Amino acid sequence: MDNNIKAGAAAALLALLLGGCQSTGSEYEANAYTVTQVNQKQEAKTVKIISVMPAKVAVDNTKAKKSASTLGTLLGAVAGAAVGYNVGSGQSAAGTVAGGVAGGALGNAAAGMVDDKIMVEGVTLAYSENNKVYTSTQVGRNCEFQPGIALMVSTGADETRIQPNATCPKTDA
Repeated sequence: MDNNIKAGAAAALLALLLGGCQSTGSEYEANAYTVTQVNQKQEAKTVKIISVMPAKVAVDNTKAKKSASTLGTLLGAVAGAAVGYNVGSGQSAAGTVAGGVAGGALGNAAAGMVDDKIMVEGVTLAYSENNKVYTSTQVGRNCEFQPGIALMVSTGADETRIQPNATCPKTDA
């Protein structure tokens, strides 16, 4: 196999792997809890959802970016060392080292393409409580909510976790 093809294949693999290093925002959904929030009493009440509107929520992605940087550097170094070894016909340790260093630097640079923040799907729920209308924007999908009665759980002051009151249609993958 031609060395340029190997290098291109390694770069494509690296790009695919780094592209998967992205937060989904699922940890911010109304029905997602941390370990410290489970198995304890939490205030809950019912509210009436009046409308469900699409929203986008900016989610911190720095943890995924750091993981992508580490993974990119490692994979880039391995791929670069392999290309360097093959270019030098296996005779030059310097080619292997140079390829590894260059590949590691390129892999780390490629991880720079992963954003610090990403936009995830969300909803803005307008709901009534005690004859007043409020809104709550949450990470989630429109199909998870519908106008009507829903349960709101409070795990902290002024926190509104309106639980999904509908289910999304199943899609066959």
